[in-house]
Amino acid sequence: MIRFSLLTTTYNANLFSLKKLSFFNLNSRPSLKTQMADYTSVSVPSSKLLFRQLFEKESSTYTYLLADVTHPQKPALLVDPVDKTADRDISIIKELGLTLIYAINTHVHADHVTGTGVIKNKVPGVKSIISKASNSKADLFVEHGDKIHFGNLFLEVRATPGHTLGCVTYVTGDGPDQPQPRMAFTGDALLIRGCGRTDFQGGSSLQLYNSVHSQDTFKSIMENLNLPYPKMIDVAVPANMVCGLQDVTKKSCEPLAT
Repeated sequence: MIRFSLLTTTYNANLFSLKKLSFFNLNSRPSLKTQMADYTSVSVPSSKLLFRQLFEKESSTYTYLLADVTHPQKPALLVDPVDKTADRDISIIKELGLTLIYAINTHVHADHVTGTGVIKNKVPGVKSIISKASNSKADLFVEHGDKIHFGNLFLEVRATPGHTLGCVTYVTGDGPDQPQPRMAFTGDALLIRGCGRTDFQGGSSLQLYNSVHSQDTFKSIMENLNLPYPKMIDVAVPANMVCGLQDVTKKSCEPLAT
């Protein structure tokens, strides 16, 4: 059996327990002099992969930094960056001597504005990535089975719709030259002891059930949550549909090769 660590975008402990899954639940957040918010340093048993879990307090969003530190250029990527903490993320990347090449999203978020647009403006050469099924703007679009390479490491793309129509999970690569244990970046498809809501943006409790294979009462729970209207959705979704930049008039949109 392959061991996975599942890493979510948003912390939520209120929905239900998922007994068969192993999570990182990280509370200790040491500081860097250049940082502007909390982050967590995680020890991964690999000499190649540098990994950091970052946190944005207002929306309780986790951002993940990964890099191949054995590659001469130390290429790095960010998973689910937030606009309000983009400067912090850039500072940490500079502090660590990394080269940011991708800023990627697991889906079009409704609780915050993505940091990809801000980061692209401040770090030349960075490309944004999102799923083709999201129907939003980005530099590169991915589909199930694609691979995102950074140095000699890569992430596999897995379609996990249900929270939104375009949700994907990014899984660290499989192979003797890839870090172990493997990690899955689930976005809001799967949270810590919970999952994302399914009542907007093309969400479907049945689709999400099939995506995460949870428990028998899942459909009933999700359809009877009676949650309030998301307070940031009218700002966050339109902004995130254009990569966090509402005034973009010219964007390159090309598929990412497998």
